[in-house]
Amino acid sequence: MNWIKQNISLAIVIAYLGSLILLALCYPLISSVDPTAFNPNTMLLPHAPSWQHVFGTDELNRDIFARIMYGSRISLMVGFIAVGISSSLGTLVGIISGYYGGIVDELLMRGVDIMIAIPSIFLILTLQIILEPRIETVMIVIGLTGWMGVARLVRAEVLKVKTLPFITAALARGLTQRAILVRYILPQTLQPILVASTLGLGYAILSEAILSFLGLGVQPPDPSWGNMLQNSLSYLAEAPWMSIFPGIFITLTVLSFNILGDYLQKHMIKQNYANH
Repeated sequence: MNWIKQNISLAIVIAYLGSLILLALCYPLISSVDPTAFNPNTMLLPHAPSWQHVFGTDELNRDIFARIMYGSRISLMVGFIAVGISSSLGTLVGIISGYYGGIVDELLMRGVDIMIAIPSIFLILTLQIILEPRIETVMIVIGLTGWMGVARLVRAEVLKVKTLPFITAALARGLTQRAILVRYILPQTLQPILVASTLGLGYAILSEAILSFLGLGVQPPDPSWGNMLQNSLSYLAEAPWMSIFPGIFITLTVLSFNILGDYLQKHMIKQNYANH
């Protein structure tokens, strides 16, 4: 209870994210509402929120709450898989660059600098225009354009760790470089990877929403927070709930992951300061 009182905002964030993930996973089991089904006799007649439709319906009379819940599954799946790709690639590049140094480090870091110099959202848009706009493509493209920050964090941690006495002792015992990297170096990088991954989740979810809003992400009739916002543009005056609720969920979810990542970052800094 004391921890909750001291970290009330973090407790709210954890409760929100936990509820969202639970609802996203369990909603198909507790509701029979089809998020893509519509009644042709009531098309172009969105209904305001009511007891039957708590978030109202859209222009095709589809339940907005059901579409948001199914859309959250897509957004979270894109976020976790894209972050998994970017974290894995960034960790690999960062460990190799930091541990081997020299020309290897120089080449890899200059590659990172070039990637960072290119605005990621324009790179994502370009790749999505070239490739077929599918959910799998969205995850891969976001993952392959978001690994540079992880690489820099991991490299900095490796540069610090590889000079510590236990690494020297491991080399003296005759351990191979591969064994040292896997058994000693990699575990020391898990904290910065966790922080970067948590912050990256919000970025990945927002990127997916932008792509879907522009018609380059999740394609109709599959629901996505981004394409729900795009559908609502023609009904902003007469049916504002069509844009309000998806917008709220995008904002809350991205903000929650950012707050969680910020907390983990501060906790890691305090722990490192205490250790020294």
